[in-house]
Order: sequence, then C-alpha cells, then structure tokens
Amino acid sequence: MRKIYLSLAILAVLGCVFIAYGKATVTDNLPEIPVIETRTDSANEVSSKGKVLIVYFTSPETDEVDTSSGASRLVSNGKLYGNTEYVATLISEETGGDLFQIKTVHTYPGTHKELIDDAKKENELKARPKLATHIKNLADYDVIFVGFPNWWYDMPMPLYSFFDEYDFTGKTIIPFCTHGGSRFSQAEKTIASLEKGAKMRKGLAISRNNVSDSKESVLKWLQGMGMANK
Repeated sequence: MRKIYLSLAILAVLGCVFIAYGKATVTDNLPEIPVIETRTDSANEVSSKGKVLIVYFTSPETDEVDTSSGASRLVSNGKLYGNTEYVATLISEETGGDLFQIKTVHTYPGTHKELIDDAKKENELKARPKLATHIKNLADYDVIFVGFPNWWYDMPMPLYSFFDEYDFTGKTIIPFCTHGGSRFSQAEKTIASLEKGAKMRKGLAISRNNVSDSKESVLKWLQGMGMANK
C-alpha cells in the first residue's frame, strides 16, 4: 500500500513539472508586445475650423553667451531669438497662426546658472508664478500650439500657471519643446492630465543643439498633421 501511495506521489510531482515546463515554454515563445503611446486624437490630420495660436515661453537669458554653442538662444537673419521662440516663429510662418508669449511678473535671472537655480527652486516649491500676459480672445482659436524649454525634467512652472488659467475643452493642443537631452520627459502626459477636455496631439521635441537647423523638421511635423501652409 505504501508503494502505491509513493508511486502516486511521484506521478503527481512529475505532472506538475510537465505542466510548469509547458507553460514556461509557451510563454517564452510568445512575441514581445510593443508598447504604444496612446493619444487622445488618433487621426493624422488636425481639424481646424478656427484660427491657430502659437503659445510659447522662452528662456530669458541675456548674458553674453556663445549663440552657436547650444545655449538657450540663437541669431537668425540678424535677430536674436530664444530657442523656443525661434521654433514658435517657424510654426507661425508655416501655419499662419498668431504668436503669444507667456511672460511673468517675476523677472528671471539673465545668466544661465542663476536661471537654472531659480527654475529648480520654483520646481521644488511647485510654484505658480503670476503671469503678466493673458489671452483675451481664446474663443477665436481652435488649435493651440504650446511651446516651452524643458526645465528640470518638467515644464517651466509658468506653464502650470498658464494651464490653471485657461480651459481648453474642445480645443486641440499640440505641444513642442526645446531640450538638452530629456525631450518632453513627462510634460505631454502632464498637459493631458491638466486639460482633460482637450484633444492632445503628438508633440515635437527639438534638441537645443539642433534648433538653428530645425526648419525642415518643423515643416515635416506640420505636414504630417495637415497643418502646413494654412
């Protein structure tokens, strides 16, 4: 009798081993499922019945930096631009959209190091800087481009003040940013969470080292959405 029980126990153990092995083999042979970033609006082209507005916040550096060394500003056709301001201008030229600059009551430092330190403090405090400029006719616009530099793996805090002030329900938001290597970080998801009633489109991130040569990239991006030369 003991031999029978022992035999049954051995068979049970072997059965579990075979089942476990079979499951592991099937699982290991399955193809890896790619992670696809979800978008609120999956269509390629943007439907724009109203006007286009390009909102931007640009790095306010005024110190004597080498504009060809990947700093936060550049010179084009003899005019000095902030990196994000320059990209915003390219978008405006291609779409015919109006430009709106986010400015704050608080004056940021003009030197790069002090600006970075100031931005870090604001980020740590989750500050909401008071805005000096305001959109008076938001209802006229259907598509809103929103541009900013990536500061400390996030949007600059004035952008949070901006999104707190306006309701973009029913409008299309298209973000763009300039960065030193971090691209958008989590900014696209943050905007989507702040403006849940808006349609979010895939944004464009441009390295600060490539801003001066970004016209073609901006054009292709806009053409892909049917937004160029409107």
